[in-house]
Amino acid sequence: MQPPRFPQPRPDRFATPKPGLWRRTPPAIFPPILGLAGLSVAWLRATDAFGVPPGAGQALMGAVTLLYLFALVAYATKVARRPGVVAEDIKVLPGRAGLAAMSMAGMLLALAALSFTPGLAPWVLGLALALHGLILGLVIRFLVTGPPEARHVTPVFHLTFVGFIVAPIAGVPLGWGMVSTVIFWATLAMAVAIWGASARQLVRRDVPAPLRPLLAIHLAPASLLGTVAMLLGHSTLGLVFGVFAILVFAALLVRARWIAEAGFSPLWGAFTFPLAAFSSLMMILGAVGQGEAFRVIGGLALVAATLVIPWIAVKVGQMWIKGVLAAKTNAAEA
Repeated sequence: MQPPRFPQPRPDRFATPKPGLWRRTPPAIFPPILGLAGLSVAWLRATDAFGVPPGAGQALMGAVTLLYLFALVAYATKVARRPGVVAEDIKVLPGRAGLAAMSMAGMLLALAALSFTPGLAPWVLGLALALHGLILGLVIRFLVTGPPEARHVTPVFHLTFVGFIVAPIAGVPLGWGMVSTVIFWATLAMAVAIWGASARQLVRRDVPAPLRPLLAIHLAPASLLGTVAMLLGHSTLGLVFGVFAILVFAALLVRARWIAEAGFSPLWGAFTFPLAAFSSLMMILGAVGQGEAFRVIGGLALVAATLVIPWIAVKVGQMWIKGVLAAKTNAAEA
């Protein structure tokens, strides 16, 4: 069986677009927004780790919330014109990744609601969880009914099947302890299964160059599971995930040139949210006294994330503004 390939262009890919606003809003705009949301949370973690005033993280989170709402309205407008576009977007890897990132960003930005309008936060988190569940159901249906090659495990599986792990970051402060615990253990099992399947595939076959940026997604579950473990009071487990995340990050860093061999593409959005999540976990571990090394690594990762994530977000945003992002990611048109 052949490995999953970069999406093949539709015959109408470069056809003249139909009149009307946001008919082809690409889901690929959401991974960088998720990365920006994660960066705002990382700056909030820097308050405990380095004594940084929380204003920077709060201001960034407010700005990202507005950006997210704009992108969400743009995509909702497309769906309102023709609901079938969601199923079509799920058929391609950038679409599946983008839709999962859309709901994950909603879960994370429930923290913004918790800070500014606490009464709204449970609703935001609940709606984002429901949306992610709907997306997961559509993905499972596609995997069952779609072509056999679509069933190959890819890092994007982490976003759809493990993406619920973002919810406890806002859920624990909201008092959703039982829900957060259930999510933690369920997503831990899924992440381990996906890591195992992905490792076997990497041994057996090479990853096509255009798809290699997606490998960075493997860092996200390790970092998020570690963060949630710490929030739930499982400090030993959080430390284990911290060490594992460092190993994954080091492996990605060593192979960075190979991973980026195909040059910049919308899939570089996959670099954003794992880096932000990694920085947050390192700073949490450093702040609670698990070792000065974690705090230093977290600070360095935060600097890298602050330089890299906005740059990628701007590049992908420019592609959207120019109208080429939808074509490059095979986004469906309403």
